[in-house]
This record gives sequence, C-alpha cells and structure tokens, in this order.
Amino acid sequence: MENITIKDIVRVTGGKLLCGDENKEIKKFSIDSRVGDEDSLFVPIIGEKVDAHKFLLNAIKLNGAALTSEHDEMDLDKPVVRVDDTVKAMQRIGTFYRNKMDLPVVAVTGSVGKTTTREMIAHVLASSLRVFQTPGNQNSQIGVPLTLSQMKKEDEVAVLEIGMSERGQIETLTTMIRPNIAVVTVIGVSHIEQLKTQENICLEKMDIRKGLKEGGMIFLNGDDPFLAKYRGNLEETAWFYGISKDCDYRAENIQIVDGQSKFDFICRGRKYKTTLNMLGNHNIQNALAALGIADQMGIDMNGAVKSLLTFSGQRQQITKFKNFTMIDDTYNASPDSMKAATNVLANIDGKGKKIAVLADMLELGEREKQFHYEVGEFIAAKPIDMVIAYGDLAPCILQAIKDSQNKTICILCKDREEAFEQVKANLKDGDTILLKGSNGMKLKEVANRMKEELSK
Repeated sequence: MENITIKDIVRVTGGKLLCGDENKEIKKFSIDSRVGDEDSLFVPIIGEKVDAHKFLLNAIKLNGAALTSEHDEMDLDKPVVRVDDTVKAMQRIGTFYRNKMDLPVVAVTGSVGKTTTREMIAHVLASSLRVFQTPGNQNSQIGVPLTLSQMKKEDEVAVLEIGMSERGQIETLTTMIRPNIAVVTVIGVSHIEQLKTQENICLEKMDIRKGLKEGGMIFLNGDDPFLAKYRGNLEETAWFYGISKDCDYRAENIQIVDGQSKFDFICRGRKYKTTLNMLGNHNIQNALAALGIADQMGIDMNGAVKSLLTFSGQRQQITKFKNFTMIDDTYNASPDSMKAATNVLANIDGKGKKIAVLADMLELGEREKQFHYEVGEFIAAKPIDMVIAYGDLAPCILQAIKDSQNKTICILCKDREEAFEQVKANLKDGDTILLKGSNGMKLKEVANRMKEELSK
C-alpha cells in the first residue's frame, strides 16, 4: 500500500484509535504474528481453532500497528485501532486502497481453471503492459485484501482471482475489487456440499457482475451449458469464448502436435495461428479468454498470440524424463478437472502404457460417491491402460471402470506409499503417467518421489 495512514484506516473501518500516532503510514498487512516490520499492520484473525488476538502484544513488537476487536483500551507507543470485525476491517481497507488505484482490473472466478486462466491473461497482457496479478492462491475473503494491498502505482493492469466456499462471498470480493472485466471459467461441482446444486453455484459465480465498474464487461465460457444460457440475457456487455461456433472468440482446427496444442484463433473474422504448450480443450478455452481480453484492451494480437508460446502454468506440468513422461496435475481435483486431466492423458502421444494415478476428490457432499463413479465411467470410455488409486472414495472410480467391462487394469491401494510402490512395479520405458487428486490426499508426495527415484 502507498500513502495510507492510521487516520485513513480509522475512517474507512469506522474504528477507534486506542493509542499511537494517527499519522503513521502503513504499507502492508501482516496476518502472522511472527512476521512483520514497522510498515506492517497486524490483523489478528479469529480462526476456527485459534484466535490470533492472543498473540497481539508479541506481534506489535514486530509490526508498526495493529487492529483489534477484543480490546477497548490499550496503552502502547504504537497505534492500535479498535474495530468490530478484523477481517471486515481488512476488507474495507483493501477496498479503500483499490479505489485509490487508477488502473483497470480483470477479475477471474469459476469452479475450474481460475488460476491457469488468471496466469494466462496476465502473461498475454504482459506482452504490452506492466501487470500485477494475484500471488499464489490468495483468492479468499482474507487473501483478496492481502492481494489488493500489494498493488503499486506503477502497475498498468491487475489480474485478480477470486474464489468462494459459500453463498455471498463472490459479491463481497467483486465489490472490493470493482473489476473492469470479469471472467467466469466453468460451472462445476466444487463446493456443492455448501451450495447444494450447480444452479446455485452458477448464480454465485455470476455475482461477479455486481462489482463491475460502469461500462465494464464480462467474459463467459460459451462451451459451458450453464454459462451459455446467459447469451443475450445480460445487461452488461458480454463476450463468449470457446470452441462452439457461436462464440465471439473461438478456436478452430485444433491439433495436438509434439505435446503442443495448435489451433486457429478466430478474432473479428481473422485467423491467427496459435500454439499453446499445454494440452486439453480446457486449456485452449483458458487461452481464448486471455486472447479475447487482450483484444478488448487493444493489445496487438500478433504479439498476444506469440506470447502464448512461452506460457507454462503451475497446474498441469508435463515433464519428459529419460524413460517416461509424467503429467503432474496434483494441485487439486474436482470431477470436471479430473475428467479434463484424464482426457489429456488419453490423447497424449506415446508408445507405452497410459497410467492414471488418482486420489479422492474432497468436499463433494452427499453425492461424492456418485461423482467418483462418474469419473470412473468417463475413464472407462478412454484408452487408458491402468488406474492406480487410493482413498476412501477411490473404490467408486474403480468400480465404474470394472462395470464397463473394458480392459483397463484397476489397482486399489491403501495409501500413497502403496500407490508409489505400484507405480514403481508397473512403470516401463515409454509409459505416460498422470497424477491427479485433491490437495488433502498429498499425491504431490508421490510425484516428488517419482522425480527423485524413478527419473534417473
């Protein structure tokens, strides 16, 4: 943050200064009592297990100031501001700072592909502009104000990611961000345990429109059946991207060549030969959103298309080792992303076996067994030779494959250690292996062991 004082913080939060200098400048937030400096404002978060207020006195020794919602009096040399709710106060400060920044903002949400789409948009726009983007996965009620506080006056555009876990959170975040351009990627079943139906998930994601600045626009995935229904039914300017012929920005003549996706990008009636170093139609859709936004922002399209050649995201990592190829997609998993990942495996070039190492998809609610079974049905229709799986719900995936009576070999493991041993026992030269599962299943540890022990 730049040019923000304690006096500003008191005013925008409706708080009360308990002690300290109101003219002190604050440049950043700290939510970890062990981290901070004289430019930081410590924000004690009340979590499910820990109330960080108990660390406030130690935190104030490192930080320049602090918020509190549990003290009515303080007698310290440094500023402490009493607020009703520290998280909401943090959000109000983030909103205040965003409104001081005169730069266009692109906000990205969706059930699947938020991070990759955000990264692609930032990468493409960076061909012409100084771009700020969400660091890591700071897309939550706490993460977004942290992100906003890191923008600088030198930035020419910001590309921000917003997520949610329950109804109403997207509206809160988009109101903070006030985007010029909003993007919704896919309507899946992540968080269906809280929102009950995909229709409710769609409504929540589409709340991103509520924060749009006057004259703003929204980009929607025209291949998604829930989002395609909005065509012609929105007050805002809407652009649809995808592979469908009625999309404003679309891909034609898709080909997979040497591990790359090649396609014609159709923009305003012109064709641009495009190459993406990622596989899967879902990644092509992400690229279309990035190119469409670049077009609307007046970026040279030849340069934008060329920039995709150097893009490599943090999600789908395809690595060719001496004796096998590994697709490390262990960051997270939902039914949609699991199907997309196994489809990439099915279509990748290779002479050896195609092996999927899968772990449970978490937080899917009462229909979790059905969703896992449906993933198994999807895999059963693909040319995948072997599935190695572990987790409480993994048997549902394997049962669906067995019920299809195809020839895919199914191996159920009790844990990730056994899964690694099965990979080790079955791996042959030329094989391609996909690893996919929710973060909580720690499948990344298997991927790391494969790199360390099997790639020599």
